[in-house]
Amino acid sequence: MSKIVNENLTVTERIHLGSDIYLFRLAPFTRAGLIKPGQFVHIRIPESNIYFRRAFSVYDMEPENKTIEIMFKVFGRGTSLLSKLHKGDTLDVLGPLGNGFKLPSRSERITLIAGGIGMPPVYLLARKLIDKNYDKSKLIFFYGGVTGADLVHMARIRRLGIKLVASTDDGSFGYRGFVTDAVRNETDFRGNKCRIYACGPEGMLKAVERLATEFRIPGQLSLEAPMPCGIGICLGCVRPLAAGGHTRVCRDGPVYDIGEVVL
Repeated sequence: MSKIVNENLTVTERIHLGSDIYLFRLAPFTRAGLIKPGQFVHIRIPESNIYFRRAFSVYDMEPENKTIEIMFKVFGRGTSLLSKLHKGDTLDVLGPLGNGFKLPSRSERITLIAGGIGMPPVYLLARKLIDKNYDKSKLIFFYGGVTGADLVHMARIRRLGIKLVASTDDGSFGYRGFVTDAVRNETDFRGNKCRIYACGPEGMLKAVERLATEFRIPGQLSLEAPMPCGIGICLGCVRPLAAGGHTRVCRDGPVYDIGEVVL
């Protein structure tokens, strides 16, 4: 885990991406250049009686101007209040928190799987791999949603220069079916040295884990969980481990090896 800082950041850009999804660009964050894909920040909801902070995966960062981006969908009161902020407003931000993805070897074929609002950490991992000159032909990015409105910023993913396969449950955009169905349809795991990375709803992660187990593919999953404190004290995000015992998702995760946590 990187050194944690607590700073007041300004909303330098607020973009409504549709379908109750928002992108905030925040600066200046002194640790922007040290964030690892899969890590998150903890944000206090301003001017409200909401006590607990909200956790958001870092979507992107620009170390040269100390900027980070978060993307979120309005699900409840906290994200609803956050969505009403404007450019120039200030947010109390704690981070970077959690443990990020471990990078693969350069000989492996990489399957990146993002479901809905789980896209940001998977995108940041893809960007990290490209920045480190991984072979683009060995990367494939699967992005799934319930409908086409759930798939945002695909142009940014395409700019990475890697293959992108979009899917929707209702068939309104791209492959019709679950994102893991698209993975099975588009990927030949037999005889290849492969690795999977995924983030999304728990149902999707269970399906990814079944697929990985079937083909004996290693990889990592970024879990979503309530994280009231973000630093492992409150035990609000505890999950059982497959080998016995429990883990704190905010402190020990949110990234885990496939099969490590009971989903």
